Amino acid sequence: MNELLTANDLERSGRAMEKLSAADEAKFERMLAESKSPQERAYLMKALAAGYDVKEVGEFREKIHGKDQYWLQEHLTPVTTAGDSMKDEGLADDGRAKNTDEQMFYGENWSQEGNTCVPSTVVTGRAMVDPVYALELTGGPSGQESDDAAFRSRLHDEQLRLHEEGDGDNEYDFPFGSTPDGMDNDGKTTISNKEISPHTGSEYELQEVRSADERRDALPDIEKAVAEGKPVPIGVEGKEDGDRVGHSMMIVGQEGDMLQIYNPWGTTTWVSEDDFVNGNMGKASRGSLSDAYAVHVPAE
Repeated sequence: MNELLTANDLERSGRAMEKLSAADEAKFERMLAESKSPQERAYLMKALAAGYDVKEVGEFREKIHGKDQYWLQEHLTPVTTAGDSMKDEGLADDGRAKNTDEQMFYGENWSQEGNTCVPSTVVTGRAMVDPVYALELTGGPSGQESDDAAFRSRLHDEQLRLHEEGDGDNEYDFPFGSTPDGMDNDGKTTISNKEISPHTGSEYELQEVRSADERRDALPDIEKAVAEGKPVPIGVEGKEDGDRVGHSMMIVGQEGDMLQIYNPWGTTTWVSEDDFVNGNMGKASRGSLSDAYAVHVPAE
């Protein structure tokens, strides 16, 4: 469940290599041959699949060359899956599943600040498919940092950048700025297509799934997308104190009849496909956020 190269990575990297000039192909083959581990080779292939040219891949390679597999995973893979992560340990008092995996870079989670769940989801989604971008966030300009506070600062800046890119709402306006206060589905479509699609080759289309039948009908497309390595943004909603509340998460994996959900609170949780269909998505966040109402599915 922690494969570095997805089916989409393999297909896109293969197509990219076919288009290389003889000189660039030789340079890239030399990088692969000189890699110090299978993991290093895989991340170079993943960078090529993400759309970077050989010069850019070479610059990325200089930053990761010779690093051990643990450093590479920590800096280049924002979401990993623990071996016992699918075990059912019941529910907490607020309705969320007790068995969740925290997704961290050293002491900091890959998590949102304030009401930035949409851009935060997209930031992590892009980092999952684009290791060059992931390293910019974790390792800084040099690519060599292991500073969790600096990572948090860069992650925060990216969340705000995407909030503006998607024309997100702001709660208050101050002389020194404003407080993010959510983003609509049009904004989510915009930033998903600007930030993730160039690195997977598939644009996202909004699909409303406000009934059990609509969610069931959407499952084959969701399963296909995540099997290929294309994360699927999802909107969930519910009621708190009589008011509508909403949240953005992302489907990042599928195994059997289970879906792995990344929550921008910094966790991943497995829920069943029946949970998705029948309004039990609160297991991945909290009980009041139970109903999936929209997914952004990659188009063919």
